[in-house]
Amino acid sequence: MVEDATFRIAGLGKSFGPNEVLRGISLELRAGEVTVLMGANGAGKSTLVKIMSGIHRADSGSMSLGALPFAPATPAEAMRAGVVTVHQNIDDGVVGMLDVATNLILDRLNGAGRGTFFNPRRIRREAREVASRMGLAIDLSADVTELSLADRQMVAIARAMAHEPKVMILDEPTSSLSSSEAERLFALVERLRARGVAILYISHRMSDIRRVADRIISLRDGRIAGLFEDKPLDYEGAVNAMLGQNLGVSGIASQTATRPIFAASGLKLAEGAQPFSLELGAGEVVAVTGLVGVGKTRLAETLFGIHSPLTGEMHLDGQAYAPATPAEAIRRGVFLVAKDRAKTGIVPDFNIYENMSLPFLPRFSHFGVARRQAERAAARRQIADLKVVCRSERDDLATLSGGNQQKVTVARWLSQSSRMLILDEPFQGVDIAARHDIATKLRESAAERATLLFLTELDEALETADRILVMSEHTIVGEHLNRDVDMDRLLAEVAGGRAEYAA
Repeated sequence: MVEDATFRIAGLGKSFGPNEVLRGISLELRAGEVTVLMGANGAGKSTLVKIMSGIHRADSGSMSLGALPFAPATPAEAMRAGVVTVHQNIDDGVVGMLDVATNLILDRLNGAGRGTFFNPRRIRREAREVASRMGLAIDLSADVTELSLADRQMVAIARAMAHEPKVMILDEPTSSLSSSEAERLFALVERLRARGVAILYISHRMSDIRRVADRIISLRDGRIAGLFEDKPLDYEGAVNAMLGQNLGVSGIASQTATRPIFAASGLKLAEGAQPFSLELGAGEVVAVTGLVGVGKTRLAETLFGIHSPLTGEMHLDGQAYAPATPAEAIRRGVFLVAKDRAKTGIVPDFNIYENMSLPFLPRFSHFGVARRQAERAAARRQIADLKVVCRSERDDLATLSGGNQQKVTVARWLSQSSRMLILDEPFQGVDIAARHDIATKLRESAAERATLLFLTELDEALETADRILVMSEHTIVGEHLNRDVDMDRLLAEVAGGRAEYAA
């Protein structure tokens, strides 16, 4: 062990019943370094983080922080010792019923020496200081429930930064951030590194890893599968160690539409935006890419009946299409895999098969009586097709890893035939192998429907789609067949090119 190691783990083990999740984990996080932890969904990353942050207790092994033993019984105890975590589930890091200012200094309010009385003026002053250090441009009086997913993520990160941590754990911190917001985060990571903070950065995004990593640890099946710290870092080796195989990246054999499914003309999503046209056909997978906040989710929700366009007409299978509600969209065969899985995509208290069948209960009932066997059989088929890691379809969804929860969310909408399947950031928070499984299933099942993906990451669009559309300022500004893509033009459009494609 080197002398400047800030945080050490030795022989850590953890089981849940017969399931051995961590098997003798030993690692160190060094002061002033960013250690990236890579691992497939179910590899044990979340369990390791929960032990480090005081949510779970280890069954064996030990941890130390500096020269002292470290075994927090609660997250508050871990934070007081200087180990602060920003969890992947954004809502774990914020309190929705409180405003932004209170969230930013919430952990200080119960600290020693704070006094008995609630002082709103002091809260606002201290919150402004935290927001200023973070570069957080959000109304401090706004309720967190009113914020976008990206803004809630920034509040959670700012709240964690306010602790002046010795060890900072960041679990998929850029999954909901725009490029400019991610750059602010990277700047803070650089500042923390310069101050000697040890950082554990968990991510599947190679752009993040290349940007911040001093060293990489690959986790597989609850064990350390590889340590990569020689420069230049072996990114491909780290991915292969994580997966236990060379997954490789196969090129897309681009498909063309066999017949039209959906058409829109003169579609206007927001005041001041240019109207545009959109056509989607059976058998093709189309990706809409662009920065966070350019209107991708607005378009997805408009197609699903959550919003109405300001102008324009839509047609589905040649018939007028103007859904007033999501229920009407579903009846017409238009399904949406929502972006915010935790808030709108799943019911954590339901098991897997109940989550999968929830939107389609009338199809699984006879004279009002649920046909549970049919529900379970349909769920088992989807579990097998998407390689969901679970014991059975009766497992509670909350017991699954984030990536496997996302597979269940996608599987729900693949379990029934559709005319148009819309997926808003379907790969958010999933590892490379899970992304491959989901993308493969989407392409294999696309023949009889139009498939529309909304993706911020260009790599995901290039690996998955037959055709790529670019959004900027709530309109479509570019179109590319996924063959010899002109990357300079594509990147210029993503950065805010002229709306030459608008109708």
